[in-house]
Amino acid sequence: MTTTQDWEDRLAALWAGLGGYDEAEFRARVEALVGELPPDSPVGAFELACANDSTGRPELAEPLYRQALESGLSGYRRRRALIQLASTLRNLGRAEESVALLTAERGRSDPDESVATLDDALDAFLALALVDTGREREAAGLALAALAKHLPRYNRSLGYYATHL
Repeated sequence: MTTTQDWEDRLAALWAGLGGYDEAEFRARVEALVGELPPDSPVGAFELACANDSTGRPELAEPLYRQALESGLSGYRRRRALIQLASTLRNLGRAEESVALLTAERGRSDPDESVATLDDALDAFLALALVDTGREREAAGLALAALAKHLPRYNRSLGYYATHL
């Protein structure tokens, strides 16, 4: 079974209301929704990872992100899982592993065009991990290059300076 639009809508509504639940109740609600999916669903593992990560339980999120990725999570959710796993690793004090994971993902093509919309987010989290590994100049260059694409002016100049940091 794949997810349905109704399931996705209920999940989106739950996430939109995250601040209205205590952490345990929120996780229980996500678990209930995930319970509607097959036990081996990569989407289910991913959403459980997200719920644990968002409620301060990164050590429980990490293996769930890995399970989701190893179980064939694809497209936009796959890219999100990879970014979130790397962020979790960084928060767990494993910044070098985070850098390796995000660096390998940079420039990876995917037939799902929505994946590319997360390229700048990937670079932002890579920049954070680079700072934690003592590579601040590289991090600043990466962050500025991502930012340059979104400015109303000075895109070319900022992009040039970012590349040469």
